[in-house]
Amino acid sequence: MPRRTALAVTFGLLLAGVATVPASAAVPTTPAVAREVLPANDGWGDGTTGGSAAATDHVYVVRTRDELATALAPTDTAPRIVLVSGTLRPDGDCASYTDPAYTLTDYLAAYDPATWGRTTKPSGPLEDARVRSAKNQAADVALKVPSNTTILGLSNARLVGLNLLVSAADNVIIRNVRFEDAADCFPVWDPTDGTTGNWNSAYDLITLTGGTHVWADHNTFSDGNNVDALQPLYFGRPYQVHDGALDVIRASDLVTISYNVFQEHDKTMLIGSTNTVGADVGKLRVTVHHNKFANVGQRAPRVRFGQVDVYDNYYYETDEDFYQYSWGVGVYSAIYAENNFLLRSADIPLDAVVYNWGGTAMTEKGTLTRIGTGKTTAVNLLAEYNATHDPDLGTDAGWTPTLRPGPLTPTAQVPTVVNASSGAGHLCLS
Repeated sequence: MPRRTALAVTFGLLLAGVATVPASAAVPTTPAVAREVLPANDGWGDGTTGGSAAATDHVYVVRTRDELATALAPTDTAPRIVLVSGTLRPDGDCASYTDPAYTLTDYLAAYDPATWGRTTKPSGPLEDARVRSAKNQAADVALKVPSNTTILGLSNARLVGLNLLVSAADNVIIRNVRFEDAADCFPVWDPTDGTTGNWNSAYDLITLTGGTHVWADHNTFSDGNNVDALQPLYFGRPYQVHDGALDVIRASDLVTISYNVFQEHDKTMLIGSTNTVGADVGKLRVTVHHNKFANVGQRAPRVRFGQVDVYDNYYYETDEDFYQYSWGVGVYSAIYAENNFLLRSADIPLDAVVYNWGGTAMTEKGTLTRIGTGKTTAVNLLAEYNATHDPDLGTDAGWTPTLRPGPLTPTAQVPTVVNASSGAGHLCLS
């Protein structure tokens, strides 16, 4: 493009209220929804404004991974709006990240429990090569989101194979994006994880680590076409290439997670990453409402330490072979679950929904359940757990939520409301 023409295009974009990053083409006027803020009293994140006040030169449209990285580069803390257009993927792939000294075949041979044992984590040249490979991938796929940022997906926006990392950042909004398949090319084998060992991976779709005042709304999270069921077994354990969908860890605080869809993913939402008393005490205050959890395996959510308000969510669990549990009651956790709807397979027992990870109590009220198209009935899933497990979990989490924007959706209406409103593609972009 001639220089004069390029300058004219850039000037036109600025007039339209949109800044450019390298290689951007003409774009529409910034949607009004990009300047929306978290409604009053809508969960712990009340007061989250993101980049709503962004000046013209801090509004970007991005169509590639590199453009996204440029738009998120923390050159200042002024509010910014990042509009995602189309499908963004990493620049590299597993082959390009691989250190010359690493192959999975050699790794499996070196750390086979039959010869390596089950009491010591991998170490030595092959593990070092795996770590170098993992660092190569992390440099490409993990993108840090700065404070005072709104990320909004335009029509059909997708981030595939990328990890948004809200690390020690404050005041962030992420909306209307389809997040898919942040697969780890180099999972690590840990023979000491559990009684039989486990493969562990590194990347969530969104990670909040020390992130505060965050609103994640109207997004869709999945493994795309790379579902865990397709992965092989090594050492008798699933080769786990996915970590969380949206994890809230390491003293993150004041978070609202609303109107999202989480589907066909195993480790869905971890709130609190350690049982150790420390920085998480008094933090990890999270609201989870009007989300759909569709055939997810576990952690919807699993909680340590935090006060977590879980209300008006739709749990659609019909894959009994994949399902493990939904509400994980961890150490010092205080889950308040109200008006949630569970549609389930007849082969998923009611006492499986709650799992005790070392906690003492939770509050549950207003739950309804249905098997397939059968009759809807009231149920207390905590009571079902206590009826078959010892010791019992207490029935009072010790607090009552007050930060809700209005009357709760009646539980019987939750499936209809959530199906009609949740996930990417339901916000008005005009």
